[in-house]
Amino acid sequence: MNKTYMQRAIELAKLCLLSDDVPVGAVVVKGGEIIGEGYNKRELLNDPTAHAEIIAIKAAAERLGSWHLDDCELYVTLEPCPMCAGAIINSRIKTVVFGAYEAKSGSCSAESVVNLFSLGYNHKPEVYGGICENETANLITEFFKNKRT
Repeated sequence: MNKTYMQRAIELAKLCLLSDDVPVGAVVVKGGEIIGEGYNKRELLNDPTAHAEIIAIKAAAERLGSWHLDDCELYVTLEPCPMCAGAIINSRIKTVVFGAYEAKSGSCSAESVVNLFSLGYNHKPEVYGGICENETANLITEFFKNKRT
């Protein structure tokens, strides 16, 4: 686990503010190198599947020329939702490191709505939550606070 990769995900999350998207950033790492990056683009692309994790996973698969991301780590600023957890399972990502917990749609920890990784699917990544939690949670909190004012 390397906080440098989470810091890059945080930088990417801040780009979301330019398009009024929820600030979530993600990077896929293999062998110490970032091979895929993404940030939420749902508003920008009018695409409900344009989550940071999906974009980063697609970029990594394209770079490797394979959908098998077995030896990869995913760093993401917010706990993945069910759709993204499914993509993590299907791409065989080895490790998931996330920042803020997501009480309403999180799908990767015991503190969440559901932990999809514990339900008996054929792949179970290692999961580490709460990395840089204050910084990543503050991004989300400030975003929604500004939306309400």
